[in-house]
Amino acid sequence: MTDLIDALTATPVIAILRSGSSRRFPDVADVLHASGIRAVEFTLTTPGALDALREYAGSKPDGLALGAGTVITPADARRAVEAGATYLITPATCLDVVAEGRRLGVPVLPGAFTTSEILSVWQAGATMVKLFPASVGGPEYVRAVRAPLGTIPLVPTGGISLDQAPAYLAAGAAALGMGGPLVGDACEGGSLDALRERADALLHGAAV
Repeated sequence: MTDLIDALTATPVIAILRSGSSRRFPDVADVLHASGIRAVEFTLTTPGALDALREYAGSKPDGLALGAGTVITPADARRAVEAGATYLITPATCLDVVAEGRRLGVPVLPGAFTTSEILSVWQAGATMVKLFPASVGGPEYVRAVRAPLGTIPLVPTGGISLDQAPAYLAAGAAALGMGGPLVGDACEGGSLDALRERADALLHGAAV
C-alpha cells in the first residue's frame, strides 16, 4: 500500500492510459514520471495491457506506482497482480474485486458515485474510492459528499479538465484520476512533447 500512498502524497494524480493499443504505454509512462507524476494506470480494456504491464513492471522508474484499471472480476485482479500491478482500480463497486485485492495484499480503488455506494465499498475494505464519473457533479459534489463522509479518501475521475484540477483538490479530493485531458493522443502516437506540456500545465500551471 505504501507504494501508491507515497506516490499520491508526492503528486495527487493517477494518470490513466487507455488506447486501442498498449504499444506506447511504456514511453508515455516514462514521460509522465519524468514530468513528476508518480502513479500510472494501465487499463485492461486496452489490447495487450497485461503484457505491457508485465514488461514495464520489470523496468519502470523507481518511485512510479504502476496499477491496473478497469478491473472488473477477481480473475482480472489476479492476472493484473501477477503481471506486476501494485494497485487495482475498478469502474464500479465490484465488491468481489475489493475482497480479492485484500486477499492479494494490494490497494483497491473501486468506482462509486452515490453516498451509499461510496460507504459500501469503503466498509468492504477499499483503500480509496474512485468517484466516477466526477464531471457529473463537479467539485461541488465532492464537497457535498465529504460533508457526511469526510474520512473517506475520494479520487474524482472522469471528465476533469486540467484547469479544473485545483478546484477538485480544494473541494477535498485526495487525488485525481486524469485520462484524456492529460494523456491526450500520446498513446496513439501523438507528440510526447505535447504530453510533457500538459503534465507541466497540470502540475505547475494549475498548482496541483
